[in-house]
Amino acid sequence: MAFLEKPLSRRRFGIGTLAFLGAADFMNTHSAHATDLSSVTLRVASFRGMDSTLLPATGLADFPYKVEFSEFNSGNLIAQAINANAIDLGGWSEIPLVFIAASGANVKVVATMDGPTTDQAVVVPSHSTARSFTDLRGKKVGYIRSTTAHYFLIRMLQKAGLTLADIIPIPLGMSQGLTALKSGSLDAWATYGYVIPLLEADGSARILESAKDILSGHYFIGVNPTKLPDPAFQAAAADYILRLGKAYTRLTQNKAQWAKIVSPVIQIPENVVLRNLDEQNRPYRPRRWTPSDIQSAHTVADVFTLQHLISPNINLDQVFSDALFPFLTN
Repeated sequence: MAFLEKPLSRRRFGIGTLAFLGAADFMNTHSAHATDLSSVTLRVASFRGMDSTLLPATGLADFPYKVEFSEFNSGNLIAQAINANAIDLGGWSEIPLVFIAASGANVKVVATMDGPTTDQAVVVPSHSTARSFTDLRGKKVGYIRSTTAHYFLIRMLQKAGLTLADIIPIPLGMSQGLTALKSGSLDAWATYGYVIPLLEADGSARILESAKDILSGHYFIGVNPTKLPDPAFQAAAADYILRLGKAYTRLTQNKAQWAKIVSPVIQIPENVVLRNLDEQNRPYRPRRWTPSDIQSAHTVADVFTLQHLISPNINLDQVFSDALFPFLTN
């Protein structure tokens, strides 16, 4: 997750003419057909301190195609950008997925990224007297619309016997939410990412309730369906996803290096980042999506349907594509 909102920026890496990587650790097909990908350009979404930082730092940005990174701070904005043909590849949780399906957006999910559910919580100012969700009745609670924060806020309220009608819900972007919490304009904030350990470290906020046992840890990688029929695009997109998985494997084995890489980018002390990484409850790992992933997303959709935020009986299956399955392992 990104820390602060930033105007959309682009950065180009590695214009190569190498053949598509066909090593055994990159795909499970018995042979890889050499494909010239030098004419392919992937417009990729990245959160701050993630893809656009981790791939170069792990020596995996020697792409045999062009990559243009754009920075986002929420998965729903990434999905919207793909729908608008502004980018070609990006990731999000189950929550943007159900809104994608409900709106009929022009997006296809090609892979699942298993990942941690830590760094997802409702925080309150350190001086707050709130000790449970029932204490938030009638209070101003910020959240990031159509994201995990939106979902787990509803679930936490339900667990406490409350609904969104029992609080004053305020949808805010990442930087606006941070400013509002620190200025005293919010009584609580449902948020995610490195901003949580930062708030804890500087003493300005504490966690009221964590979402680590609410979220599934299923994240999805979506692509621009207008590009998907192109075999060269398929090969480049698959290669990119598998490079990202390889980067996460390397960094999971050396979290001190990971913290050192990320700290100056997200402007959070290295020791805070390292503690945060050590607390992750599962590693990032890309794989093929499965029917159970879709069923898990249906469970999420049911929550938003009951809130009358999306129409019932949405078709999640039509969002998924198996076009990259020959390249991906499970």
